[in-house]
Amino acid sequence: MFSKSNIISTLVTAVWGYFGGWLIWGTLLKDFLSEHAGGATGVMREMPDRVHLIIGCLIVAFVFSTIYKKWGSDGYSISSGLTYGIWVGLLLGLGEGMIIYAVKDVSDLTGTLVNAGAGVVFYAVMGLLAGLVYNKTS
Repeated sequence: MFSKSNIISTLVTAVWGYFGGWLIWGTLLKDFLSEHAGGATGVMREMPDRVHLIIGCLIVAFVFSTIYKKWGSDGYSISSGLTYGIWVGLLLGLGEGMIIYAVKDVSDLTGTLVNAGAGVVFYAVMGLLAGLVYNKTS
């Protein structure tokens, strides 16, 4: 569980989680998603709680990398990492996104679908990075 490959992959994907999330949701989609917000107000913090954000990114990266270690064991590659990331993105971005859309009023359908697409891209890049690290360090 704490192999050299898994530790390096965790650190690399955590850095992507932090900065990639900022790039995608905090910069590129911030205004668009604000325009497609549902009836909920005051949901977003003015400034993120950076300590807990970093802890969350490390947890996601560790779990993501640990599952990829088992999933990609037939042959670690950029391609297998990308495929894995796309599946995770579909699970969390589209699957969970549609469930949240169905039960919470935080976004309209357009915002939900764009956010789901962003989630697929986010996790695809995370998977690509994990595949690259495991390929080079295993």
